[in-house]
Amino acid sequence: MMKHTCLPFILILFFILMLLFPTPVFAGASRGLLLWFRSVLPTLLPFMILCSLMVRTNALAIIERTAGPVFSRLLGVSGNGAFAVIAGFLCGYPMGAKVTAELIRNHKISLSEGNYLLSFCNNTSPMFIISYVVWQQLHREELTIPVLMILIFSPVFCSTVFRRYYKRRCDFQAEFVKKPSPAKSEKEPFFHILDGCMMDSFEAITKVGGYMMLFSIVPALIREWFPALTYFHTLLLSSLEITGGVELLCDDSLSSVQQFVSVMALVSFGGWCAVAQTGSMIQETGLSVRSYTIEKLITALVTSLISFAYLKLVALPL
Repeated sequence: MMKHTCLPFILILFFILMLLFPTPVFAGASRGLLLWFRSVLPTLLPFMILCSLMVRTNALAIIERTAGPVFSRLLGVSGNGAFAVIAGFLCGYPMGAKVTAELIRNHKISLSEGNYLLSFCNNTSPMFIISYVVWQQLHREELTIPVLMILIFSPVFCSTVFRRYYKRRCDFQAEFVKKPSPAKSEKEPFFHILDGCMMDSFEAITKVGGYMMLFSIVPALIREWFPALTYFHTLLLSSLEITGGVELLCDDSLSSVQQFVSVMALVSFGGWCAVAQTGSMIQETGLSVRSYTIEKLITALVTSLISFAYLKLVALPL
């Protein structure tokens, strides 16, 4: 009840602030949209279209037969669920959520398995981690392999805990009964399928751009008002959007240990912008964005602890 009461006032306040401070609003919106146009759109859109095609064609059956048994033993997912794991770990936000949602909509996996997959397979892409986080922001190429290993191990490790929770509630295979596809969809022309996948991907990538723009405005406004931030406030502000957040955390005002541990936690979490993107991808599927958020925060905590332990054990000079 309070949520619906406060939301209109928050929106009105945000609207007034945008009118009073047009310069940081323009700078933040421009930064978010340019980042989306130059980096996210050309890298993510082709994967979105191709993944949608694979879900709606026989390509998924090939992945089920080849990669399915391996991922089933390692992570306890079904053959179709293995595709969500592959896309989520390789393609970046929000592809893990989008593929999981499409598998549910096309009756390829159960809702319980979808929630389990969402708990660990929606992650930052390796290319973003290597090129932007390690090379451009941390400036430590020798950390490439350790950073990748930590960021892959953390969600996989947490998945063992999440799997017990979801398996206790319902067995994935026992719950799922594959619904037969209508005869019409089996004879659907390829280009008709392609058009549908393209339009769905265009809508999804546009949503991603909109969220990136909105979540880039807030940090611009706050930094306009408070140029000097404490470590705690820096953590809160950086958690809004991952790209600007990593840049903010790598500021010289933080110690090397604080930078490394905080950046690793943020990259593992993905930021609140990624949470909003995920929520938009899983609409009308029954998947829980609240559970997803809690599980990502747990994974971020585990990542930060492992990162700190790595610094202590390896005694790496930062």
